[in-house]
Amino acid sequence: MDQRTELSEFLRSRRARLQPEDVGITHHGGRRRVPGLRREELAQLAGVSVAYYTRLEQGHGENVSSSVLDAIAGALRLGQAEREHLSHLTKPVQRRSRAFTRRQQIRPALQQLIDSMTDIPAYVIGRRLDIIGWNRLAGALLGDFAAMPAEQRNLAWQLFLSPASRELYDDWDGKAADVLAGLRLDAGLYPDDPQLASLVGELSLKSADFRRLWAAHDVRDKSYGVKELHHALVGRLTLAYETLRMPGDPDQLLVAYHAEPGSPSAESLRLLASWTSETADR
Repeated sequence: MDQRTELSEFLRSRRARLQPEDVGITHHGGRRRVPGLRREELAQLAGVSVAYYTRLEQGHGENVSSSVLDAIAGALRLGQAEREHLSHLTKPVQRRSRAFTRRQQIRPALQQLIDSMTDIPAYVIGRRLDIIGWNRLAGALLGDFAAMPAEQRNLAWQLFLSPASRELYDDWDGKAADVLAGLRLDAGLYPDDPQLASLVGELSLKSADFRRLWAAHDVRDKSYGVKELHHALVGRLTLAYETLRMPGDPDQLLVAYHAEPGSPSAESLRLLASWTSETADR
């Protein structure tokens, strides 16, 4: 993916979401030709020249200083994940080069750990949201990952191209926005990843929802929350999830779901775990 284009479109999208009144600029009426703030308004807020900011928004971020980036991020009211994304987009590509041909692998000890979590659905994702490890209950809850071709074991692919995902998640739109915001972070970190470019190309071609959300340029890191799911076997579940970044490989995240003790969802999860165990024994 072209890093200059990514930087340009990201800055424009963040500027477009701000209104003059949001940042204390008095609007004296009349029709504004552009949505959100004008370039000169944003430059004034950041304390840089219009020409300097215009060049940055055109994708020329090679020599921008950290202090200027901080000022622009503040003017745009960027969150922490957005600030990091902006920083990644402006760093020279060669400083983040790495081999993408190496197969992503979960450490055996980590796989043993999630396998021992028999009552908790848990899985591990790597770069570009590839699902690289999971336990038995995660497969029963979220999809039979072992039966999928490798290129389909990916959160974004499953969400946008697998019809089953729309049945599983009550708030599919919210889940889709979260997943895509995480994929955007990877795109900023690794713009030269050919497999990521191929994934984005396939999803853009096959999913109108993906194209719409991808164009928004939203970025968020995966963290924690609550999801409402509707499982074909055990019905509706309300599950909290936590995300842990692996210290040995920051590209890998462990995601675990759990239900409130004593709740109907906890009983449903227990039944699913029992059914999964019996099926495996047979």
